[in-house]
Amino acid sequence: MRSNSPQREGTESLLSDEDLSAIEAAHQEGLTSAQVVELFRTRAIRLSEATFRKYVQLGLLPRSRRVGRKGKHQGSMGLYPVATVRRINEVKRMMGESYTIEEIQRSFLRFRDEIEAVGRGLDTIFDAFEREIAGEAFEGPRRGKLAREIGDARQVRDDLVGRIENLERQITSPLERAARARVFSSGASGGAGDLL
Repeated sequence: MRSNSPQREGTESLLSDEDLSAIEAAHQEGLTSAQVVELFRTRAIRLSEATFRKYVQLGLLPRSRRVGRKGKHQGSMGLYPVATVRRINEVKRMMGESYTIEEIQRSFLRFRDEIEAVGRGLDTIFDAFEREIAGEAFEGPRRGKLAREIGDARQVRDDLVGRIENLERQITSPLERAARARVFSSGASGGAGDLL
């Protein structure tokens, strides 16, 4: 997933871990599909709105959540979790390594949605806790103590999600290695090229 790693001929460079972390920090609230497409376009990585929608339909990306716009009669817009950018980057990496769409779906759909849901759910709870303690009912030392406990709980959340992701990698990696061996030994084209 590093942009400075050697690329096979015909593949495009990908976002680095540093790029992904910066994007995630800047867009914690989520992104619209147009923003996601633009992020890739500005980095010379091909991604169209149609391809983005296809990834969502195939279950490679999570569905958006509707968020109301500020202002009277502004309606709502669909926001995708910022992790969507990392997922697209991973799909493109796997396509560059000749995985088929079916293999990519199996890899992504095994546990990824559940893991991301756990992380998002815990973040939502911690955000709500922080809003609550910001109120007048929580003053001085009590607020500080609760804020530290929430910070500690966020650390535990990060550790837990990291450990679950590590387990997922250990469980799915043998499946990915077997899929790669099948693809490269058979000379199959993979069928994923139309989704680039």
